[in-house]
Amino acid sequence: MKIVRVEQLHVDGGWDDWSFLKLTTDDGLIGWSEFNQARGRRGLAAVVQGMAELIMGEDPRDVGRLSARLYALTQMTAGGLQALAIGAYENACLDIKAKALGVPVYELFGGALRHDIPVYWSHFGMYRARNVDLFEQVIGKAAVRGLDDLKRLAAEAARNGFKALKTNLLVFHPGKPAAIGRGTGSFELNIDHAIERRVVDQLAALREGGGADMGLMLDLNFNYKTEGFRRLALAAEPLGLTWLEMDSQNPEALGLIRRTTRTPIASMETVLGRRALKPYLDAQAVDVGIVDVVFNGMAESVKMAALLDAWEINVAAHNSHGPLGSLMSAHFCAVIPNLRFMEYDEDEVPWRRHLLTRPWTLRDGCFALPQGPGWGADIQEDVAREHAAKRMPG
Repeated sequence: MKIVRVEQLHVDGGWDDWSFLKLTTDDGLIGWSEFNQARGRRGLAAVVQGMAELIMGEDPRDVGRLSARLYALTQMTAGGLQALAIGAYENACLDIKAKALGVPVYELFGGALRHDIPVYWSHFGMYRARNVDLFEQVIGKAAVRGLDDLKRLAAEAARNGFKALKTNLLVFHPGKPAAIGRGTGSFELNIDHAIERRVVDQLAALREGGGADMGLMLDLNFNYKTEGFRRLALAAEPLGLTWLEMDSQNPEALGLIRRTTRTPIASMETVLGRRALKPYLDAQAVDVGIVDVVFNGMAESVKMAALLDAWEINVAAHNSHGPLGSLMSAHFCAVIPNLRFMEYDEDEVPWRRHLLTRPWTLRDGCFALPQGPGWGADIQEDVAREHAAKRMPG
């Protein structure tokens, strides 16, 4: 079996574009994976395409050898877009290998430890607050214009069986879409009391709407410096968060924040590979380690989870991607022992589920593990082309 064709499809996801890699073999088997070049990863499509010549003619069932070879050939510029491209090829090859054997991908990793994957509603309220017209005119759901709307949406989430939700700090302006809250200054990212109050007010609204048992998370991304992260962690303590999520290139800084607050700290969604992960473990930087199977590839992600398990840290699967990314994340969550949650976007454009040959099932706050060979579904190419991305990839 040899890879004879490499193709990409780019689909309009409403607020982000979704990118899919398609590998075709000489005996007609097709492997799919998803990659993500939104939010600062522009140019990834070109890197994925440039890597195609390195895998053409190779047997996709030799997944470990192919991944190791791609890493060796890009080691001088390891990480970044190179790592994301390797992850895309690794995942597509795993899809082919599992299909050739007639088994789900999770069977290649020892089988499923669980078939119902606990999820949290991610980007809670953010997409509705930043894309008001899209939700009201295309999706047909209520937009979010203020804290009262967030409170009502949290109550709806509880009624629909969600046990946890994660929000981003939103800054509301009358008559305008909300902005994402950041530290003050274009580059300085300083903290002030107004930001602390805004965080507490938003979390309090969600607590009131979702109820005392609703798990709450807040994602701060890279939007503050160490001082700001520490102050917001302390300000959030009375709200009893499931975790406060933040990104930092400095493992010691995260470790300092974690040691000075009762608020659990989650991080590392942007950390690529085991080698980059280890300094964060040495610094005791997190309570919850976030691993992305779309970014890292399934095999590398399982190794990262195993490393976290050795430090007694549970894993949340980062999954801010399209529909295939959710299936891939579910396979990852099924095989690791130290699972905390899988990220899941409940809000969607109407065509998201139609992109898959077999849609997923969500019940009682859990994502049902896909069945069937490979990832459990393929991309419906006619739907993908009907909703092709309007922006040029790369």
